[in-house]
Amino acid sequence: MAVKIRLKRMGKKFAPFYRVVVLDSRKKRDGRVIEEIGVYDPMQEPSLISIDSERVQYWLGVGAQPSDAVYKLIKITGDYHRFKGLKGVESTLKVKDADAAAVAKEAAVKAAADDAEKRKAAAAKAKADEEAAAAAEAAESKAEEAAEDQASDEAAAEEA
Repeated sequence: MAVKIRLKRMGKKFAPFYRVVVLDSRKKRDGRVIEEIGVYDPMQEPSLISIDSERVQYWLGVGAQPSDAVYKLIKITGDYHRFKGLKGVESTLKVKDADAAAVAKEAAVKAAADDAEKRKAAAAKAKADEEAAAAAEAAESKAEEAAEDQASDEAAAEEA
């Protein structure tokens, strides 16, 4: 069986997304695959290339032929050089840095969480102060009632 490693197109119009697949070379482009070994998204900046290196090595070892596009991708990831046994050749794959927008968003979320925590603490303190004031007022009113009761008892005792 003639086995090829090639791209299977996914996605929609003007937004292509590819899966790197192993299949019989006589099958159609999007036909039944033997194994999916990775993904390639050219629309991201830099392009997303995620290929299972171990499986690529296996399939190249058993004689699978990569298509031209897949050949370029596995050269970028360094898998083809590893398969050929070339030493000192590293991957030329670019890694996307954390962009400033993501960092700013994370800082804003953290600031909002801190602000909410401060508000919650202030509300708890205000509630505690309110409860303490209510307790003090209740104690004061009980003391006044006790004083009035004692005064009325003394007045009743004097009349009798």
